Amino acid sequence: FIGGIAKLCGGGGGGRPNLAQAGGREPEKLPEALAAAKEQLLKTLK
Repeated sequence: FIGGIAKLCGGGGGGRPNLAQAGGREPEKLPEALAAAKEQLLKTLK
C-alpha cells in the first residue's frame, strides 16, 4: 500500500507486515498522495 502511494511523490516504501515506511523526492506532491491514500483506504474498508 505505502509503496504505491509514495511513488506519487517520486519515492518508494516498504517494511514488515506490522511496520511500513516511505519517502519521496517531490514533497510538493504530498497533498495529492495523501488524497490518494485516503481514497484507497476508504475503498478497502467498504
